[in-house]
Amino acid sequence: MTYMAASLMCGDQLHIGDELDKLEKANCDLLHLDVMDGIYVNNLALGPEWIDAVKKTTTIPIDIHLATIDPIKYIDMFAPLQPEFLSFHVEEARNVAETIAKIKSYGIKPSIALNPETPLSAIMPFLDDVEMVLMMTVNPGFSGQKFNKKVLKKIEELSELLLGQAHRPLIEVDGNIKSETIEWMNHAQPDIFVLGTSALFHENDNESYGTRMSKLRQQIERYKA
Repeated sequence: MTYMAASLMCGDQLHIGDELDKLEKANCDLLHLDVMDGIYVNNLALGPEWIDAVKKTTTIPIDIHLATIDPIKYIDMFAPLQPEFLSFHVEEARNVAETIAKIKSYGIKPSIALNPETPLSAIMPFLDDVEMVLMMTVNPGFSGQKFNKKVLKKIEELSELLLGQAHRPLIEVDGNIKSETIEWMNHAQPDIFVLGTSALFHENDNESYGTRMSKLRQQIERYKA
């Protein structure tokens, strides 16, 4: 099954309530929420109080991405919000197994994230312990970056590796996801596509969010057939 996640930091921040209403009507599967500390990436975004207010306003499950240093500290800060998934960067975890265990202790599905230049070998020992792998197709921090085509081979390799495995974590892709880049991934077949400014939150036409998501779902289902 294919899931669509909306990167809420790309939405209209002055009208988040309206954005959430439109996403619910569009049958959005997940809200992707980037937490950025201004240290690991050169941007700041989405504190726990803001996310708590979002969660109280919608029934869409929450997918929190910690683009931070010292993820253990931020797990304690954001886990009480009980997201569906909580991702941390393998590049910044001092002890990956301990970080995964910490997330699980809150009853949350752990997800491990890796940047475009990080090799798959960095996460291989932990695939049986996580419920999702977040493959960044851009460096985290800012929307609108160019899709890194080098990641395509890595996504395909991970997808092939997980075929037939007793435990198969979902593969989520994030970074300039749109019709064109989805087409490039037709052999990799990720499970979750994070949609931001390129595919969802733009004003280039009068289409509803539901129409935009539906077109992308149909495109993905064609190559999965």
